Amino acid sequence: MSGAHAVRSTPSDPAAEGAPRPTVFALHGLGLTGRAFDEVAALLQPDFRLVAIDLPGFGTAASAGAAGVDEMADAVLARIASETVGPWLLLGHSMGGKVASVVTSRVLDGSAHVFGLRGIVLLAPSPVTPEPMADDKREEMLSWLTGPRLDPEHAREFVDDNVGSPWTAAQREEAVELVLDGSTEAWESWLLRGSREDWADAVGALDVPALVLAGEEDGDLGADAQPDLVAPTYPRATVQTLAGAGHLLMLERPAEVADAVRSFWADDASRAPLVPEHLARVIASDHTGARVRGAFAGRAVADDRTAPPRALTEAQLDTLRSVLARVLPADLGGLDLAARLDARLAEGTGDGWRHGDLPDDATAYRLGLDELAPFDGSPEERDALLTHIQEGSYTPRSDGLTARQLSLWFTDLCADAATTWLQHPAALAEIGFDGFATGGDGPRKQGFTRLTLGTREGWEGSPGGPSVVHESQMISREERSWT
Repeated sequence: MSGAHAVRSTPSDPAAEGAPRPTVFALHGLGLTGRAFDEVAALLQPDFRLVAIDLPGFGTAASAGAAGVDEMADAVLARIASETVGPWLLLGHSMGGKVASVVTSRVLDGSAHVFGLRGIVLLAPSPVTPEPMADDKREEMLSWLTGPRLDPEHAREFVDDNVGSPWTAAQREEAVELVLDGSTEAWESWLLRGSREDWADAVGALDVPALVLAGEEDGDLGADAQPDLVAPTYPRATVQTLAGAGHLLMLERPAEVADAVRSFWADDASRAPLVPEHLARVIASDHTGARVRGAFAGRAVADDRTAPPRALTEAQLDTLRSVLARVLPADLGGLDLAARLDARLAEGTGDGWRHGDLPDDATAYRLGLDELAPFDGSPEERDALLTHIQEGSYTPRSDGLTARQLSLWFTDLCADAATTWLQHPAALAEIGFDGFATGGDGPRKQGFTRLTLGTREGWEGSPGGPSVVHESQMISREERSWT
């Protein structure tokens, strides 16, 4: 299998009825091909579409011969660009894990003309740093490469060395067939160069939902090693151990791998607003600059709801979530605006303005939220409290902020909430704005040529995707005076 599995379409995100089914781009490890994911693909149907890619030098792409990590990443990004603008996941095994990390970094820095990444699942991944491998093992594998293809005996030895427990003869021969389907030129390229390449500085830390599966019986890339190997690259990663498994996880434990992908999607990666296809295509196109595309890519992934607050306390963050639920429309498609505001306060990346009568932003938020805590009562009672604060008629219970300061702070909070919401591309789609697409990074700035109200140019596409906030959920100025 080297292409897409065509299966019937079903909604993938329970929170977004009619949302497109997520695509999983699967990247195999050394000596394998995309066919290694056949059983995982079947198990993920009908909720996911799995596209298994033969990396250059392997399977249907064996004629490409030697290829470095950079070229493999280019090939994967070209395939993604031709398939979808989201939502999609990366599923990378061993060598393919290193390639997947480079692909992810190019998505997040905006240099790749793709959009829609929601997260990454890694199976015993090779790290972005040089792969830990004993010199004698490397030399032994290089000694196998005496012809255009590996001989069957060495292929069997490779398979036997990488499983946690013996297979049946049929299972073993199926795996051997995959190993025989790659060029020895590609093997040599990975063993001598690709596995030794250090991408740590280029990739950096990738702030995306990430799940790592590792075999208990695996060697250098096993469960004992993975937490330290992936932590610098994936600060949000969860590492799960598959007891008794070796290195060829999608072949040894396809059901557990498929279950892990499903859970990862349901519990983490899917919990973000869906960006309609027409706007996603504009973001991926050369009408949008790399810096803007990268910013949108980072904002489009799900928030880390397990991360501790950085500027506020847990109690203050909970109060902020409750206040924002009264300030903004009810359904934000899973967006955790409070966590994003907390991050802005910690990083000092607000709008740069505050009223002269207020302390610094973080202090004002802490004092204001402490004054509002526990912010319970009926929705009407909470709305009445916020109205009093906005109008300056509220009498503070503490010496933190005066009534006037609370009113000023609440005005800032409303502005911050609206700004943070509008930073998400799904919110821009909601209000019909694509004015960020003023041109790419080259000398030619396409911009807009038709500036008539209500007129769309052909490259802008047509709206029609699911909304992050439905019209029925919008709150009018009359209903909420502070909006």
